[in-house]
Amino acid sequence: MTDTTIKPDEADRLRNNTIDTLREAGWIMSPEIDAVMRKVPRHEFAPEASLEKAYEPFAAVITKTDEHGVQLSSVSAPQIQALMLEQAKVRPGMRVLEIGSGGLNAAYLAELVGPQGVVTTVDIDPVVTARASRLLEEHGYRHITVVTADAAEPIPGLDQVDVVMVTAGAWDVPPAWISQLKPGGRLVVPLRMRGLTRSVAFTRVGEHLESESAAICGFVPMQGATAHHEELLLVNGTPEIGLRFDDGLPSQPSLLDNAVTLERVELWTGVTVGLSELLDTLQMHLAITVPGFCVMAVDPDLDSGLVAPANKGFSLAAVNKPGNTFAYLTTRRTDDGRHVEYGVHALGPDAAAFTRVLAGHLREWADTRRGGPSPVIRVYPASTPDDQVHGDRVIDRVHSRISLSWPASR
Repeated sequence: MTDTTIKPDEADRLRNNTIDTLREAGWIMSPEIDAVMRKVPRHEFAPEASLEKAYEPFAAVITKTDEHGVQLSSVSAPQIQALMLEQAKVRPGMRVLEIGSGGLNAAYLAELVGPQGVVTTVDIDPVVTARASRLLEEHGYRHITVVTADAAEPIPGLDQVDVVMVTAGAWDVPPAWISQLKPGGRLVVPLRMRGLTRSVAFTRVGEHLESESAAICGFVPMQGATAHHEELLLVNGTPEIGLRFDDGLPSQPSLLDNAVTLERVELWTGVTVGLSELLDTLQMHLAITVPGFCVMAVDPDLDSGLVAPANKGFSLAAVNKPGNTFAYLTTRRTDDGRHVEYGVHALGPDAAAFTRVLAGHLREWADTRRGGPSPVIRVYPASTPDDQVHGDRVIDRVHSRISLSWPASR
């Protein structure tokens, strides 16, 4: 015996610190997820990054970009991986299909299903699957099947699975994701709805899906047949102010051309929130209730002060029904320094009226939805008749109909 203390390996120390941080913050709750994330050497599946970058709890490691610098593939942040693994509820002996390969998450899944389970990981990009195959082989995960294919179509030779985990941002839910899932099985997917992305854990109920949980997240978008890009409306035809629409532009975008030539109208609502308060339900409330909902971004290099959002990169916004006025939410710090107050700014000929409309939606959220549960999300096949799709907002996609329904009022 000796009293000499051996300094732990730096990678192990950083990995354990990351897991400790995620446990304390509530992202990791089960001992199984804790164990596998401590066991698998994350940094060796992210050789592009330094040890410190690889183990940042809330940061992804980008592994591939296109010629314009757009992110095409990444190793998700430990926080997001922990969230989705918790949502998936993978157990020993299960069959799991991962859509979107990187290697690391497949290794986590293989540890969770054990020697009697089966993991298949699929990606449309052969560069990504080659990288995943190499890394998995190097670390002893030779029993994981890596497939290069567009996962919007059924994977040949793959029986129904217990869990489908999608690790790329999805706009639609192809029929194959449901048909390859056992009845009662789980689909975990970062799903974009009206410009807002949520990691949703679905359960298959008959031929449709019903959500069990949903959490805010961000992901590299899906490629292939189900890829979809938001449409950008440049206000007044210049790149200073962009409005991003997820389900099509307003019918006459040119009606906004002169909106910024009019004086900006500002209305402060009296609705205050704490600096760390979760605003998931506010975002979803506006996405469900406001027909012209969109997201506004301001180019910082061209910013002339025409608009004054609190967050220039992402502001909840909307265009009114005539299409000649747009508005956005902003905040200002309250006198106590511990809260912010929400306000509505609008530009266009109907600015004053439109600020009151959005302020009414904001107050409705504060009175009825604040602090409550997220909406229930259901996914139906695109052919489902209207009378069989129920919800406060129904979003029609190519392969699916997505409904958003608020639970009964408290």
